[in-house]
Amino acid sequence: MASHDDKSNNPTSTPSSYQRQTILSLYSSGIERDVICWQLDISQEEVDKVIEEEEGRRRKQQAADAKNPSEISSIGNSFYLDAIVNIDFAIGNAQTRMWKALKSGGAQFDISMEETDKILRKFSRSKVTFVILHIDLVGSTQLSMILPLDRLTTIIQTFTQEMSTVIALYGGYVLKYIGDAILAFFITNSSINSKDDIRQKQEQLYLPCINAVNCARSMIKVIQNGINPILNQYDYPDMSIRIGIDVGEIALIQYGWDIHTLGDKQIVKEPHHDILGYTVNVAIKMTRLAEPNGLVIGQSLYNILDEKQRSTFERLNISPDVWSYIDEKSGSIYQVYGSKEHK
Repeated sequence: MASHDDKSNNPTSTPSSYQRQTILSLYSSGIERDVICWQLDISQEEVDKVIEEEEGRRRKQQAADAKNPSEISSIGNSFYLDAIVNIDFAIGNAQTRMWKALKSGGAQFDISMEETDKILRKFSRSKVTFVILHIDLVGSTQLSMILPLDRLTTIIQTFTQEMSTVIALYGGYVLKYIGDAILAFFITNSSINSKDDIRQKQEQLYLPCINAVNCARSMIKVIQNGINPILNQYDYPDMSIRIGIDVGEIALIQYGWDIHTLGDKQIVKEPHHDILGYTVNVAIKMTRLAEPNGLVIGQSLYNILDEKQRSTFERLNISPDVWSYIDEKSGSIYQVYGSKEHK
């Protein structure tokens, strides 16, 4: 691999499409530009150029996007991101930030929700197909019983920071934080409603679905190999997570307004959006069926995966007393699948 100095001596080199998208994903997740340079082994000039070009493009197309929200795209539905995400770097970052947070007694949480708000505004009052990912921290009640509140807050904030960063790396967006849980989504290009085009629709959904699954696996690695070793140094119990993922149609609705003020002066008034639908409910509820540091997926997502990916999951035999969600298409119990590697 070329050194960073070598790269800096060639400011005219052009980042590949994969590299460009990775730069933008890292930048939108709050990663500093110099850190992006180090991770991707490219010059500061290249990173600055990509970011400035993207910001210019967004400004020019803002009006056009508002008129045609269906054209909004995402890194997660255009590229197979597991091939370019540096999970070892993410693990190293998680270790460093957790160590600094515990040492200093405070965590720096700097994830921006700007991109999420932009997506939600564009799709407001419409039905769209999203991949829904729900991640829940296991054992937080135990942590709250043995840790002082300030230490617990520091750990939870660092946890959400690292999980949010991984979600952004795989083209996803954090919708909201719910205590020690995170609800995220991956947008798709799917706009096909005809039953005759089911195969084409599945092809459009494949990349965001596979990126969401790989995102979940990377989050588990960050917990196991990044955060837990640092917690162990302080004699704290290991963290573990459960993740549920599914794909389907959801609705975006507006709940009132977020009004930002400075003193007595109103600065900006922005609509507050949320998502709802059967897919959201199923993804959240199925999370509790996962093993610690495991993930479960719904039948809709399982059907979209290729055979190699399907082989890493197995159907869960669950009592109707525990799981009674109905498949809207077949009328039978909705099937869920657990990851074999995390049994």
